[in-house]
Amino acid sequence: MYDISFLADKVHIHRWPQDTPIWDDLTQKKIDDTINKQSEKKQITIHDKIASIENFDFTSLKKIGVTIPLFKEECTLIFEAQFGELYAHIHITKKSGNYLDLFNQLMIWRSEFFSKPS
Repeated sequence: MYDISFLADKVHIHRWPQDTPIWDDLTQKKIDDTINKQSEKKQITIHDKIASIENFDFTSLKKIGVTIPLFKEECTLIFEAQFGELYAHIHITKKSGNYLDLFNQLMIWRSEFFSKPS
């Protein structure tokens, strides 16, 4: 078992890939009102292969990237996932504070749960 919990400064979720079912207006509004258009920090919890953002659970994670952009004191986690029957691309940014510790935790998590077979 692996658990990571932190407050993200910025989260953006959008439908991806483009050939997946279109989100209905209610789903888009809920994502926008709860996450995309909120300036408050968002609670992120990663438990093994599930990422929870506020009250949304994302499963079937893939294409996971963890970066520290040049000249910025922040860590960004990007991945594709499902929530319910819908598909999404998620960008999560943690600025300042313990962003280096978070980067290390996320890299260990990614290696443990999503490493490619040799």
